[in-house]
Amino acid sequence: MTGSETSPLFRLAYVPGVTPAKWVRIWNERLPDIPLDLVAATAAEAPELLLSGGADAGFVRLPVDRTALSAIPLYTETTVVVVPKDHVVTAAEEVSVEDLADDIVLHPLDDTLDWERLPGQPAIERPATTGDAIELVAAGVGVLVVPQSLARLHHRRDLTYRPLSDAPQSRVALSWPEGETPDLVDDFIGIVRGRTVNSTRGRAGAAAQSQDKRSDAGGAGGSGRKSAGGGTGRSGGKPTGRTAGRAAGKPTGRTAGKGRGSGSGGAKGGKRGKPRGRS
Repeated sequence: MTGSETSPLFRLAYVPGVTPAKWVRIWNERLPDIPLDLVAATAAEAPELLLSGGADAGFVRLPVDRTALSAIPLYTETTVVVVPKDHVVTAAEEVSVEDLADDIVLHPLDDTLDWERLPGQPAIERPATTGDAIELVAAGVGVLVVPQSLARLHHRRDLTYRPLSDAPQSRVALSWPEGETPDLVDDFIGIVRGRTVNSTRGRAGAAAQSQDKRSDAGGAGGSGRKSAGGGTGRSGGKPTGRTAGRAAGKPTGRTAGKGRGSGSGGAKGGKRGKPRGRS
């Protein structure tokens, strides 16, 4: 929990390309009394922001230092190449790294892909940011390889993109400082993982509810288990009344010879079952 005990606050970092709106909406519905502040950070800044206490949790791009940060991988992005709309690769639905062999492939300083060997021809200088690289692509200087969410983030009418096979991919994860997980972080983990509202809000209440269920099972439910093993009553191992007749394959009621057993129904059943002889 952050802030004072009377005014808790949850701070959520997110990197470019990640859209946290859906999870923020669910948070506001379930925890309306606890404000959620969004903190924008670059992919390089996000891990340090979490470690320094600038955010309680955050959407980051892997890899991160797992000795210092916990992380739940969420999804892997498609890698695309951003090109001018009249570029030759737009004729294909998907291209390979080899198709870029003759192109200048821009490599911005904030690149989020882990390349072993860069494709294409190197640029004279590395752009400072992905946004700067997009401007160079629009100017016809080269092409740019990025996760698809970044291509959408920097969309321009004069540019398009195509999926790129055989390229590194970027994975997005929810991360927070290693150690004991604070309650509010656990609440947000539950939202991201799709827990129901009952399991997300009120860990103590959920535990008490579970205990109540166990108590009920030991009381009224206990007799049910005993009957199932051969006790008495309808839930027991031996059926009674009409059920006994059906279970044994014997007709009951009006079609029975000695039909309904003992009691007032027995005499009536006997009269119908055996006609009296003449005296």
